[in-house]
Amino acid sequence: MKILFSPSEAKHTGGSGSPIAPDAFIFPEHYHAREYVLNLYNDYIHTCDAAALKKLIGVKKDAELDKIRHLDLFNDPTIKAIQRYSGVAYDYLDYESLSENEQSFIDKNLLIFSNLFGPLLARDRIPYYKLKQGEKIGDFVIEKYYAQHFTPVLDTFLEDQFVVDLRAGFYLKFYKLTQPYVTMKFIKNGKVVSHWAKAYRGTVVRELAKYQPQNEKMFSEIPFQNLSIVEIQKSKLRTEYIYEITA
Repeated sequence: MKILFSPSEAKHTGGSGSPIAPDAFIFPEHYHAREYVLNLYNDYIHTCDAAALKKLIGVKKDAELDKIRHLDLFNDPTIKAIQRYSGVAYDYLDYESLSENEQSFIDKNLLIFSNLFGPLLARDRIPYYKLKQGEKIGDFVIEKYYAQHFTPVLDTFLEDQFVVDLRAGFYLKFYKLTQPYVTMKFIKNGKVVSHWAKAYRGTVVRELAKYQPQNEKMFSEIPFQNLSIVEIQKSKLRTEYIYEITA
């Protein structure tokens, strides 16, 4: 199976891995496509004015700017993407506390759609960076570029896989599935939850690493903690499982 997931704007700094290279990423034969975007970002953060940099990284204070201007994506140390991101979903996933087998499953099967690096496997190595969701590098639209360059290879990579798409809606701009897939919606007292959906997505990925379902039947039988299936809606390629939060 494969799990499609969002990145987070919050990230851990530092790292001990070697700088990025083609073999740091899934689809190394398409490294040049990523390299083009990374060069644009590197050049932009070192040459744009303060107002443009604040907009790019989503901050209002000057304190963060020097830190960002000193980044060098091609020479800074790296860590696994799954360990770089530190937002709510990643806190609830709690990768570090998983067993070795569960971590290996995540490493190989969780596909993260980075705002800067494009599609990544959880094990891919990336340096620290900062980029607000949906921002352009000057006039360059990142998500449109990655959709153009990686859609064919992703279609092949995901072919015949059982896919669970847990991405936030924005990341459909990076890649739209062309095969059957499962999504999840979380409701509480009849209303769809928004912020806390991130927490439940992280918890779901943790359970998927534990049970490692290979088809929809196996997925449907997972006893997700504090979640109860109330409805299953099918529409063309999409099957949406709607869960009531019971806690």
